[in-house]
Parts: sequence; C-alpha cells; structure tokens
Amino acid sequence: MAYFWFKALHIIGVVVWFAGLFYLVRLFIYHVEAEAQPEPAQGILKAQYEIMEKRLYGIITTPGMVVTVTMAIGLLVTQPAWLHDRWLHIKLSLVALLLAYHFFCGRLMRQLAAGTCGWGSKQLRALNEAPTLLLVAIVLLAVFKDSLPTSSTVWFIVGLVVLMAVTIQLYARKRRLDQERLNQEQLDQAKQATAAQTSAAASDVQEPAQL
Repeated sequence: MAYFWFKALHIIGVVVWFAGLFYLVRLFIYHVEAEAQPEPAQGILKAQYEIMEKRLYGIITTPGMVVTVTMAIGLLVTQPAWLHDRWLHIKLSLVALLLAYHFFCGRLMRQLAAGTCGWGSKQLRALNEAPTLLLVAIVLLAVFKDSLPTSSTVWFIVGLVVLMAVTIQLYARKRRLDQERLNQEQLDQAKQATAAQTSAAASDVQEPAQL
C-alpha cells in the first residue's frame, strides 16, 4: 500500500514541479521584454513580474520539486531492486539535470530582480524547451524501463528538438513582422496627422486672405 501512496504523490509532485518550471521561464521572457516598454509601464511590469516569479518559485515550483524527490526516495525504499537497473541510473541522471535547471532558474530570477540578467527573450524561449525534452525522456524511461527502444527514442527527441527550433524561429519572425507592421501603421498615422494639420493651417491662412 505504501508503494501506491508514494507513486501517487510522486506523480502529483511531478505535475506541480513541471507546471511551475514551464510558467516560470515564460515569466522571465515577459520580464525581459518589459525592458522595451516606456516608463512608467516598464517599472510597473517589472515589479509585478518579480513578485509573480518569487511566489511561483517559492510556493509552487520548489515545493513540487521537494515532493517529487521525497516521494521518489520513498518509492526506492519500497522497490530497492530498481537501484540495480540501468534505466533508473539514466533516469536519475536526467533528474539531476532537471534539478540543476531548477536552481539555475532560481539564479536567473535573482539576476532579473537585480537587473543583471544578460539573457534575451529568444534565449529564454530556447531555455524554456529544455524541461520538455527532459520530461519526455524521463516519462519514456519510467514507462518502458529497460525495454525502451533506444533508436526510436533518440529520433523522437531529435525530431522534437528540430520542431522546437523551427517553432522558435517562426515565432520570432512573426513577432518581427508584426512589429514592423505596427511601426508602419504608426508612421502612416503620423503622416496623416501631419498632413491634416498642414491642411488645416493652410485653410486658416487662406481664409483671412479671402476676407
């Protein structure tokens, strides 16, 4: 019975942990992009994102990580034979990478709060895809264990990497085109306003002359 409790709580912890990691880096992206906003909007947005990041990291993401790791230890206590399995060694290595990613996100959060983060939004979007790849690999290992089809898994993950890279590039291109379109619309509006003012000024000059 203990095994099933540990397993259920472990799955819940994984869901909470990954949900926090996925959303946390999205907040980092919005935080960095707020730099392009004029004041006072920039200051307001950055302060709000900083609060959201700290609460998400401290109240959801880190507790999810603690529950995941603690329940995993409980599972290993009930199933000590797993410690001799190769699939578990690989899975634990991936979990170690995920833990490093978690604490690296904490470091980025502190740098953003201090205004010393050198990461751009495009870099952060790429970083945001890392836990997806780790999640896929970890779940596949947990399901297939030692019967995991290695070649198929490798090609599947390579395909995911390519898809993510293409998606990031397409999204960046779309944002650039949207910004160029917006700038052109603002320029056209400014020209129309200038033309209207010039026309109004010319009318004001002509009216006294006719009188």
